[in-house]
Amino acid sequence: MKVVLFCGGMGMRLRDYSETIPKPLVPIGRRPILWHLMKYYAHFGHRDFVLCLGYRAEAIKNYFIHYDERMTNDFILDRGGRETRLLGSDIEDWSITFVDTGQDANIGMRLRAVREHLEGEEIFLANYADGLSDLDLSSYLDTFERSGKTASLVSVVAPQTFHIVEADSSGLVHGMRHVSRSDVRVNGGFFAFRPAIFDLIREGEDLVEEPFGRLIEKEDLIAHPHDGFWRSMDTFKDKSAFERLVREGNTPWQVWNTPARKGRP
Repeated sequence: MKVVLFCGGMGMRLRDYSETIPKPLVPIGRRPILWHLMKYYAHFGHRDFVLCLGYRAEAIKNYFIHYDERMTNDFILDRGGRETRLLGSDIEDWSITFVDTGQDANIGMRLRAVREHLEGEEIFLANYADGLSDLDLSSYLDTFERSGKTASLVSVVAPQTFHIVEADSSGLVHGMRHVSRSDVRVNGGFFAFRPAIFDLIREGEDLVEEPFGRLIEKEDLIAHPHDGFWRSMDTFKDKSAFERLVREGNTPWQVWNTPARKGRP
């Protein structure tokens, strides 16, 4: 299945970290978050990517054009440094389509802009480029295929520090509880779509507003609850949290390092 990744946003809440690179290239350890996400999909056998570019598109193109596999793989240096032989590979079997979908386009318009690159796909995947998870993608897709629905998303408990306030009409507070201890779940991305989704997106519309509203009316959208690891990188605080996990060696999204996990074509 092809994987559409929305890489065009400006990442305004991360601009204190860097104004020189787009959010998908903000690093986690030695590689940008976009690489981690693509590596996740590739692990499950989905290696044909369509990148919806916008803000600083040239930076993302340059990253892959000048990609150096020696930075994350073992290799042998021969002939006084004139020749290298890789002992492993990250992206050799990846196919990446780069599409400039406009700097100011919303997600719905970015998806519409790459429709021609998805011709012939009975099901395709799509996702934001700033979130990682240990979701069992194969099981998730099996559930979606059996459902016969047009679209699916992953619902997660937001890993935030917010507290839900319970108050009456006068403002008197009757209770507070952490969002993680509530029944509130949020859209975690990791979309799966059938081509019929394009018939529901009209000019100028965002994806999760009007189109998803139409799917809900038709009872044609399902949510897959995931209570394992999920985290997005919206702020510098999120970036720091990811880096802390890397330092601790606690990287559950790196499913490719778990031999028990098997991908599917």
